[in-house]
Amino acid sequence: MPIERDLRGYGRARPGIVWPNGARVAVSLVVNFEEGAELAIEQGDAETERYGEVASTSPPGVRDLVQEQVFDYGMRAGLWRFLDAFTEAKVRSTFMMCGRTVERVPELARAVVEAGHEPAVHGWRWLPHTLYGDAGTERRDIERTRDVIARATGVTPVGFMSRGSQSAWTRDLLTELGFAYDSNALDDDLPYWSRSPRGSMLVLPYGFDTNDMKFFHPNGFVQPEDFSNYVSAALGTLVEEAERGRSAMLSIGLHLRICGRPARFRAVKTILAELARLEGRVWVATRADIAAHFREVAR
Repeated sequence: MPIERDLRGYGRARPGIVWPNGARVAVSLVVNFEEGAELAIEQGDAETERYGEVASTSPPGVRDLVQEQVFDYGMRAGLWRFLDAFTEAKVRSTFMMCGRTVERVPELARAVVEAGHEPAVHGWRWLPHTLYGDAGTERRDIERTRDVIARATGVTPVGFMSRGSQSAWTRDLLTELGFAYDSNALDDDLPYWSRSPRGSMLVLPYGFDTNDMKFFHPNGFVQPEDFSNYVSAALGTLVEEAERGRSAMLSIGLHLRICGRPARFRAVKTILAELARLEGRVWVATRADIAAHFREVAR
């Protein structure tokens, strides 16, 4: 059944969620673990992924080593910057993992989980799930991704978010498969329940604005301070609102090949420092932990 648009949401009657440390603002650091799952001639695809540091200049059917190397940097170098910085800052994040990526570098996925981070399903390939023409094929790929992550890391993922739009039946599939939450949503500042005849799914909204992908946008971030200042402004607004009793959740989206680069990584360090400064006023947690607490207090 197609997802019905809800333009009302909570309205003014928003739940007054207090997160486990007493804060009213939950912060979710989300790292995309997708390099190696993008479109590539090397993988037998008809064309190369065009969204990157620069647009691919190779025509369909011609391998583009430059674009592959832009992605490869994330796994080869960017990953370790993130893991080291998170360990130093004592924060846990959620890594959205493509199944094909984990299949290619299972030891790197295992290193992420061994460092204390949550693995979540990000699709088999780095492609929108709206491209699936039938529910059966999509279900098999979601299960396939979940299983390859579980084998590599020892942890069965409970969360999901695909690139771009999900299909009309993705959320029902997630409900049937027992996922704890879906993050294909950009429409609120708090988790909420999506209900259908197939059951209820907890939705943890994501954000495209507090997201380092805007470094790849011609009208987006340029200097690292553009990103860190933007995130700081979002945190400032939510903390101010929390002082008046309004609860919220903020997602900060990160990519190994984008902010894993040295100059942009200064933004990550600044954001982590700001989160440390706000200790007690924000709760930095994995999406699985946010979902579990919300289920407890706002069923």
